[in-house]
Amino acid sequence: MNTDRQAMAFGLGAVALWSTVATAFKVALSHMSPLELMWIAALVSWVLMGALVVQRGQVSEALRRGWSTALWAGLMNPVAYYLVLFAAYDRLPGQEAMALNYTWALAMALLAVPILGQRLTRMDIVAGLVAYAGVWVIATRGKVFEVAFADPLGVGLALVSTLIWALYWLLNARDRRSPMVAQWQNFSVGVPVLTALLLFGPGFQWHGGVALGAGVYVGLFEMGIAFVLWQLAVQRVSRTAKVSILIFLSPPISLMLLYLVVGEPILLSTLVGLALILAGLGLQQWQTAPPPQDEAAR
Repeated sequence: MNTDRQAMAFGLGAVALWSTVATAFKVALSHMSPLELMWIAALVSWVLMGALVVQRGQVSEALRRGWSTALWAGLMNPVAYYLVLFAAYDRLPGQEAMALNYTWALAMALLAVPILGQRLTRMDIVAGLVAYAGVWVIATRGKVFEVAFADPLGVGLALVSTLIWALYWLLNARDRRSPMVAQWQNFSVGVPVLTALLLFGPGFQWHGGVALGAGVYVGLFEMGIAFVLWQLAVQRVSRTAKVSILIFLSPPISLMLLYLVVGEPILLSTLVGLALILAGLGLQQWQTAPPPQDEAAR
């Protein structure tokens, strides 16, 4: 029980930090481009993860093996995923981009069918229909019978980010690297790529202390400390479901912060759509698990 209490504390800490990042994204993107934000955040996260790898005595592991996986994994996360996600946040209200991004778990369930050969249950199908009905409500801003999106490119980018994130985790299903080492190696690949894109693109520009602080915050907390806290929570809890349910606390806190800090009026369509998305995620998560003997027979 003491271990479970520790896990819940770590999990709540991670969720609390993740709840602030939609606001941090919007603050940072009001001062700089998605690529500039990505470069600052990735650099900060790379330094943090490197320090943790040294502190844990994993330097030898980090330097000697795993780089063949990191070469492609690092291009997916952080480079492709966060660039697409930040581009979506740059075009959409934070509340809409945040809500749409929550469909990645359902995207992963759908993509697991062709990639891992898994089967969809009836509940998976129902959950997907419910959640993507929420996506439609958000994308049309409540005008569900009109095929006219307020920002079709922004909606498309948000949904593509969920596909990249889902693919990343599915393709990493057999990754034998420890999570901290994998994160540092991926960012070791990503940071030089982002640096090259910035040098041969807009170049380095100074946007002020607020912009820099927001970028450092994203790298330190969204990509760094929150990841470590969540890893500790999953490692210590007796059942993963106990901490995974905490993620449902994040959206309402994110909406409140976007309203208080950024000044975004909360749209009724966002509330309805987000409720449908979370209902779909809940149906998917709480479906009855097969008995132990059935699992062993597979």
